Amino acid sequence: MSRDVLTRRVALLSIGALAAAGLGGCNTTQTAGAPAEGASPPVAGYRISSITVDTAPLLAQSGNPTASWVQDALPGALAKAFAAHMAPGDPSGQTLSVTIDSVILQSLGPSGGATDWMIGDATLGSRHTHLRGTSTYTPTTGDQALFVQADHGRVVALSQSFAYWLAKRWRH
Repeated sequence: MSRDVLTRRVALLSIGALAAAGLGGCNTTQTAGAPAEGASPPVAGYRISSITVDTAPLLAQSGNPTASWVQDALPGALAKAFAAHMAPGDPSGQTLSVTIDSVILQSLGPSGGATDWMIGDATLGSRHTHLRGTSTYTPTTGDQALFVQADHGRVVALSQSFAYWLAKRWRH
């Protein structure tokens, strides 16, 4: 058996294990840890005590592993994008709730790149917005052979982009 076949089998088994682990409906809550010593307090405006991400609509649309990847990447990306507003355990803080409806990984165009999309809704108290985050994908030489890992990277980049644009939209 060739090394390429073994490598592909290992990759497929890894993806199968990830999918089999499931995410119990793909809903999680992330609570940020205690602020680092010497960290500045949250800025005025709003305080986020926790983050919930619902990928059930995405799971229905795209299935796994895409929904799992978003579920893994988006809460941390949101916590990072809203770091100045994070106030874990603050009774006056609110929950940032995000629902992701779809992820679109476009096919490569004539230029060799693609624009990927993440579409969803976010709510924090009385704030609500519908958002389309985008990221640009340019393949590397190994992406064709390791397409699952490349797609995972695309979803992580989309999660970071979505979080960034949401934080930008809600900036005071």
